[in-house]
Amino acid sequence: MRLQSVIRAIYPPQCVACDAQTDDDFGLCASCWKETQFIGGLVCDTCGTPLPGEDHGEIVQCDDCMTIARPWDKGRSVLVYNGVGRRLVLGLKHGDRTDLAPTAARWMAQKLAYYPLLDTVIVPVPLHWVRLIRRRYNQSALLAQELAKVMNLPVCVDALLRSKKTNALEGHSRDARFSELSGAIIPNPKRVDQIAGKQVILVDDVMTSGATLAACSEAAKAAGAANVSIVTLARVVKDA
Repeated sequence: MRLQSVIRAIYPPQCVACDAQTDDDFGLCASCWKETQFIGGLVCDTCGTPLPGEDHGEIVQCDDCMTIARPWDKGRSVLVYNGVGRRLVLGLKHGDRTDLAPTAARWMAQKLAYYPLLDTVIVPVPLHWVRLIRRRYNQSALLAQELAKVMNLPVCVDALLRSKKTNALEGHSRDARFSELSGAIIPNPKRVDQIAGKQVILVDDVMTSGATLAACSEAAKAAGAANVSIVTLARVVKDA
């Protein structure tokens, strides 16, 4: 305890989104907390986007999920992708802020509290090897590994493979995103036995159109997954 007190004195806890000191490790300061849009209340059961109205426990879907065939079963997300939420995602994805993964995983685990978890394995969205070398880590794999620790579930970081290097999807239309991802993600033949017959929870940092998660869900089901659910740290929301 004494050593821990000395360490805290030298390195006091800081907000994960800024340099302000906080009472606890891996938390948000009061200012950043107010500016962070956590998703709660009534949400689309399929993609997790927030919806107008009150949550009375019924299952509802957003307009997109009523018109787009989603190959997964349920979906949840923690943050709206703007402001502090966007800053956290970009820090984790491009800013070497790997220290954000444990905090993000705890938030994500809260969203999965009511998921049936029997025979469940956690699987991250894969990164192409060229991009992985350039970035040095797969942020989705970091989130998946930390989430598995929090939830005491197995994780298979290479269950899926990105077989072709796709172009950056930022700024592309929904149709262009789905076209770009067509055939880009496949099950890893060496890991099929780890997901066949299992409930798969796919993990990613942010959901925009859902094209990447759809490609991953199809690959997981091609490998024999009993069903697939998704959880992301952030969700792009219309007019947010």
